[in-house]
Amino acid sequence: MTKEEILSKVDHTLLKQTSTWDQIKKILDEGMENHTASACIPPCFVKRAKEYVGDRLPICTVIGFPNGNVTTAVKVFETADAVKNGADEIDMVINIGLVKEGDYEAVLEEIREVKKACNGKLLKVIIETCLLTEEEKIKMCEVVTKSGADYIKTSTGFSEGGATFEDVALMRKHSGLELKIKAAGGIATVQDAEEFIKLGADRLGTSRLIALLK
Repeated sequence: MTKEEILSKVDHTLLKQTSTWDQIKKILDEGMENHTASACIPPCFVKRAKEYVGDRLPICTVIGFPNGNVTTAVKVFETADAVKNGADEIDMVINIGLVKEGDYEAVLEEIREVKKACNGKLLKVIIETCLLTEEEKIKMCEVVTKSGADYIKTSTGFSEGGATFEDVALMRKHSGLELKIKAAGGIATVQDAEEFIKLGADRLGTSRLIALLK
């Protein structure tokens, strides 16, 4: 797999609480230079980032991040605001407590409401696999497939663990063929990236790959 093929699947990511505009600008410059799939940045930088990159790089941002337990109304507002500010892709965090209660209908309805607020922009649904049982992961593959979202995503990178090969393989097995997969959190080597792609990941959320591939 070539460097260009790998980078075309990367959401070049910076979501640290301490992020500054100079750091975000570096991420954007690297994303444009290396033709990454997008740059994934905090919502407060979306408008400025879109004005900076124009159509040269898709802008991705996060909703309900990182815990997922704000109200649906807040997630819908955050999403609409991000889209208005120029976001091309939305990565939302599910309400994990609802999953633990087994209220999958409520989870499904929330995803659908956020999808509407995306107004045609890509929606990726973060299920935070490190906090779920295997049964819950399988059920969430079914829910996200049914929701009409574009991607199911493993992790925020801010919880107890990130993407694993086993989780991506499980997602590919139990998700609908039209649902794409994003592996994120802890992708530390080029070899890891290649393996995730072989297992079925269509996107990789990482801040490290550009530096590693150089």
